[in-house]
Amino acid sequence: MSLKKNAWIALAALFVLLIIWVLSSKNERVTVLEEQEEVAEIVQPRVVLTLPADTLRFEKHSIASGESFGALLGKRGIGTAQIYKIAAAVEDQFNVRRIRAGIEVQFATGDSSLFPSYFIYPESKYEYWIIGLQDSIYAKKVEKEREVRRRAISGTIDDALYLSVGRSGGTQALAMSLVEVYAWTIDFFRLQKGDAFSVIYEEEYVDDTVYVGLKRVVAANLTHMGNDFYSFPYENELGFHDYYDEEGRSLRKTFLRAPLNFTRISSRYSGRRFHPVQKRWKAHLGTDYAAPTGTPIMTTADGVIIAAQYTSANGNYVKVRHNSTYTTQYLHMSKIKPGIKNGVKVKQGDVIGYVGSTGLATGPHVCYRFWVNGKQVDPYKQKLPDAKPLTADRMDAYQSYMTRLKEELDSLTQ
Repeated sequence: MSLKKNAWIALAALFVLLIIWVLSSKNERVTVLEEQEEVAEIVQPRVVLTLPADTLRFEKHSIASGESFGALLGKRGIGTAQIYKIAAAVEDQFNVRRIRAGIEVQFATGDSSLFPSYFIYPESKYEYWIIGLQDSIYAKKVEKEREVRRRAISGTIDDALYLSVGRSGGTQALAMSLVEVYAWTIDFFRLQKGDAFSVIYEEEYVDDTVYVGLKRVVAANLTHMGNDFYSFPYENELGFHDYYDEEGRSLRKTFLRAPLNFTRISSRYSGRRFHPVQKRWKAHLGTDYAAPTGTPIMTTADGVIIAAQYTSANGNYVKVRHNSTYTTQYLHMSKIKPGIKNGVKVKQGDVIGYVGSTGLATGPHVCYRFWVNGKQVDPYKQKLPDAKPLTADRMDAYQSYMTRLKEELDSLTQ
């Protein structure tokens, strides 16, 4: 092979290598650009409570005693006419007079604005009111996303239920929920030292660490005097959730055991009691539940309002006819709930009024009275009908659902 021919071959090979290098570099640049474009696509603007946080400045402020909505806005340069306009525009959704001292609110201001564009007021740990303050005036409620966490605890009851639950890591709200679940199954005034509990439940959190509250009891077992009392929530044929035992029998009676979350029973049904106001011995044909003023009072069963009025002895009271056999009455309310009047139908658990001390009363409580066939009786001594059990067509699915939860409960105490 001639020297000239070898030179041409070498030159051609060099040219091919040059083309490969150029194409490779181009592909690398394209890949880098594609990666850069991909990164750019996933960058999202920061949002706080649905507001575009990247274009806003946020200022926190704790409301001082006596500080009004108008004063808060006025200090930030918003004129009196605009303040009145805002208050009038949002009053159907947010009453500006409801703001309370000690609440930490926020003002959000646009980068190019001297005056705030939004007022943010917390309704709870996860609910917030956003009030638009400028050209677009509005009020809307937004919620932070809540995370549900499942927990399970067990323990021995050595004293009050809420103390025993607390020692095991549960909250007072959990203890009260257990009382509500077992209200007709177990007399909590007769719990004994050595009784036990196991419970699976769900709690809600926001911002990863802020506890919002108890969501629900998933399953529970109370061991009382050596007997197990299981409870499992399940949807009945009407679409409502109730608690049932292993056989699908409802733990609820047609009547709630008490018309409220009470502090203590201050006076039971009695044929002879010394009246604290009238200062004489007389029958006390009701059960007194002591509770703070304003505590909601619930009707203990479905029924129709047949009285909602005031008398000098009973104070503000409501009377409910449940059927031809049962009637209940709720006395000494601080006020009757608006809309509760003769002829109104109510469901078990509906609020009908609020604890007070009107009429012949020495302190805040509700006197709960109970009639059977027109005769006043002690509700705690009545054998009241159970709520309906699960229907037969739901039992197979319920048994499968219940069995898994029961095994989980039992494992807590092993």
